[in-house]
Amino acid sequence: MPPTARADRPASPSVPAGSDLSTLASLRRLLPTVRPALPRLVAGLVAALGASLAALAIPRVLQVLVEGPLAAGAAAGDPAALLWPTLAVLALGLLEAGLILLRRTLVMYPGTRVEAALRTTLFRHLLQLPASFHDRWAGGQLLSRSMTDLGLLRRWLVFGLLQLVVSTITVVVGIAVLVATAGWLGLVYLVGAVPVVVIAYRFSRRYRVIARTSQDQSGDLANTVEESVHGIRVLKAFGRGGDALESFTGQAEQLRRTEIRKAGNQATVTTALHLIPEATLAVCLVLGVWSAAEGQLTVGALAAFFLTAAVINGPVVDLGMTLSMTLNARTAVDRFFEVVETANPLTDPAEPRELGTVRGDVTLRDVTFRHEADEPPVLDGVDLDLPAGTTTALVGLTGSGKSTLAMLLPRLHDVTTGSVRLDGIDVRDLRRHDLRRAVAVAFEEPTLFSTTVRENVLLGVDDSLPAPEREGLLHSSLDVARAGFVHDLPQGVDTRIGEEGLSLSGGQRQRLALARAIAARPRVLVLDDPLSALDVTTEEAVTRGLREVLAGTTSLVIAHRPSTVALADRVAVLSGGRISAVGTHRELLARDPHYRYVVASLEEDWVAHEHETDVTQEAR
Repeated sequence: MPPTARADRPASPSVPAGSDLSTLASLRRLLPTVRPALPRLVAGLVAALGASLAALAIPRVLQVLVEGPLAAGAAAGDPAALLWPTLAVLALGLLEAGLILLRRTLVMYPGTRVEAALRTTLFRHLLQLPASFHDRWAGGQLLSRSMTDLGLLRRWLVFGLLQLVVSTITVVVGIAVLVATAGWLGLVYLVGAVPVVVIAYRFSRRYRVIARTSQDQSGDLANTVEESVHGIRVLKAFGRGGDALESFTGQAEQLRRTEIRKAGNQATVTTALHLIPEATLAVCLVLGVWSAAEGQLTVGALAAFFLTAAVINGPVVDLGMTLSMTLNARTAVDRFFEVVETANPLTDPAEPRELGTVRGDVTLRDVTFRHEADEPPVLDGVDLDLPAGTTTALVGLTGSGKSTLAMLLPRLHDVTTGSVRLDGIDVRDLRRHDLRRAVAVAFEEPTLFSTTVRENVLLGVDDSLPAPEREGLLHSSLDVARAGFVHDLPQGVDTRIGEEGLSLSGGQRQRLALARAIAARPRVLVLDDPLSALDVTTEEAVTRGLREVLAGTTSLVIAHRPSTVALADRVAVLSGGRISAVGTHRELLARDPHYRYVVASLEEDWVAHEHETDVTQEAR
């Protein structure tokens, strides 16, 4: 089936975080991050407000001009009478332009700093959250939140927020000026503002829902692209590119229709916000001319009234845009805090214990693990000892929970009940950093990063080690993992490998991942079938190297094929969520029927895997 937004990876929680908050309360959650930037933002707000007030002052100067020199006819005989009003209008215009420039200069820098701080906060929290969170959440949704949503927030902070505040103050002050200038005529204009407020309120309620839908659909679309790019080989191999395109086109069309709904709502409110003030001005024009004809209003006051109203109309017309920006920002804030406020169950203890010199004794006692509270346990009462310096193979049928058990040692998952202890200390009483320096993992599906071979292999090595020692670890771990192929790459160990290492073969990626685990020099090493993609000859060579490097290291090897068991001093059998037997390979073959059945199943799976590999190589 072509990639789509996965059902088990929701676009967002069923009840979005912050959905029960008002827009103001939701946006207020940004205050701790925005606080360092507040001085410049407030200064920018003052500059923008000053520019708006300068624009409102120009009609008052023109009123003085009309009622003074022009009314007295002084301009014809004395052109100098026009000089000072003209210079005043020019000065106010230049002041307005200068303050607008100052506002942009003041707010741009703190806006980008706030965006960077929010993005860092989000990424830091993502790194802290357990693997179970990332199993549930789609990568495209997280990418959309960290990039698109935070970009919306920055634009709102540096423009939308200031524009909203300044526009509100401009309209309030402007209407006060209208009332002061033309009395009851200003009140008529104020009455025309009532339907504007009603329309804006109804618009905000509708638009908020549509904005949320649009941003969620954008995240789903980003996730579809991400999955399709990562799975491009599968799509090509099975000829499903057309189906993937059809699925993507359907999602893109759905997003397009949502965006049209957004644009339609915004166009409706913008039209209303144009028509109502203009209609109000038309009524005021009729009433104003009649009032001037009756001598109740001077020509200068009438001119000032309409010039002031023209200044006010701009913010009123822009209200639809600033409201939509604010509601988009509110949705972005909600989506941001959905992730940031996700509780992290894997936290460091308040008073952590120190490991000291690690021997490598690992014990699991009465360990139960559930992915969710209402699900049946994956592990149920597991008891297992991994003595220091020994290698234990963990075997079981597919789906028995072997990989889940292995992930409990470095605390990538926490036990539901029971305990996992390292040298007698519960792993939950240790700092995660200290624990994971002592326990390294090589996964069956190797994950490499878009950087050099050197940086990938030395990922778990202490940066404070001298360069010669780091180089020694690099080359020795590559030798053990039989990853000498890296020296044939264009820049050797300094060659940048492609995204997720997909420029390398599966076996090459596994060997680099294994070298990374070895280079970390852990006291406890978890190997989740890290040799599955290797041919028999390479596997034998790597196995010989591992026997040497594992001497003195406590190792748990997840066995998915019989040859992996050869690495082990003893074997533990996982069945029904429990350890059903422990012993040497020979002992278990002699006395445990379930073990014999498991080994036979592993042999069948391995033969099938080898056949599939041969077919693939022939196809190539």
